[in-house]
Amino acid sequence: CPNRFARTHLRQVEEGSCVDGAPHSARDLREQQKDRKELLEEERLLLEFIICVFIMKLWIFLLVAGCATLVTAQCPLCTTMKWGRCEQNDQSQCGCFLLVDDGRPQPIDCSTLVPKCFLMKAEMYRARKGQSTRSIGGKPVETAFLDNDGIYDPECEADGRFRARQCNNTEECWCVNSAGVRRSDKGDKNMNCSQLVETYWIRFQLTHKEVSGQINDKSLKNSLGAEMKSRYGLDPSLIDNLQYDPDARMIVMDVKKPKGDRAIDLGRMAYYMEKDVKILPLFYNDSKKFITSVDGQSLGMENILVYYVDEVAPTFTMKNLSGGIIAVIVVVVLLVVVGLLLLFLYRRQQKKKYKKTPQRELDNM
Repeated sequence: CPNRFARTHLRQVEEGSCVDGAPHSARDLREQQKDRKELLEEERLLLEFIICVFIMKLWIFLLVAGCATLVTAQCPLCTTMKWGRCEQNDQSQCGCFLLVDDGRPQPIDCSTLVPKCFLMKAEMYRARKGQSTRSIGGKPVETAFLDNDGIYDPECEADGRFRARQCNNTEECWCVNSAGVRRSDKGDKNMNCSQLVETYWIRFQLTHKEVSGQINDKSLKNSLGAEMKSRYGLDPSLIDNLQYDPDARMIVMDVKKPKGDRAIDLGRMAYYMEKDVKILPLFYNDSKKFITSVDGQSLGMENILVYYVDEVAPTFTMKNLSGGIIAVIVVVVLLVVVGLLLLFLYRRQQKKKYKKTPQRELDNM
């Protein structure tokens, strides 16, 4: 029996059977090692696959980002408006726009000066978002007026022209000219502004910075004309008159177009120039200020006043007068009233004296 059991045990070991649940043959050990190797190989392949997928996604992302950058770079900069953005649309065409109102893109043409109405809307949008948003001289004619109201949120036509009536998103309305400057008293929403009156004459009253040498009037006019043409595209022949006071460092320049002309927009040119002189240029290269060269001297500006003359006189009334003027008028009226009252009292006193004198003479008789 023992020999029989020994032979059975030897046969079980050779056949790979287990005693107490543990493997005892070399073949089982080799199979387990093989399984482990296969498992490790599968894990390695899976890890390599995951790494490859990650690298591929990263490459695709970088490729798309690079293409987007390339597409954006293909569109030129908006040189006439530093806040303008130019991007390609679905048809691969470049279009430029300004953000206005509540972030609405307003298409613009960056090859020329942007209409003043669009510029003011963009400034109001940026102001709401907290982004970074006047010797010789005087009125050229009695009907000329300044823009004393400042910026407001205007209503624009599709081509960038101002609507004749503006309300600044309030119940108070007024009429404006083609430059967007108020030309009437303020009223309610029933106010009637039948037409947009054209501004045909603008007077710039400039004060230049100090210079060391003399400035020739003729050279000054030629230099300013060349600068206005290169910077704003203005025909120098529209400069109707130029006066210069060297002691006050004051330049008075009248820019005038024919009445009835609707092709030339003097308002937008004046707005760009006013911003340039006040060191708030609207051009993309806003470090380039309005500086002209006269007889080899660099001439920069430090102050500007802009007077507007319309084809039809404005309709301001006494309500438009400033508080100081009203106060002066009130004082003058009061002085006249007091003077008349004193004169009346004096004459009344004189009459009383005249009546008493004859009575005394009769008493003596």
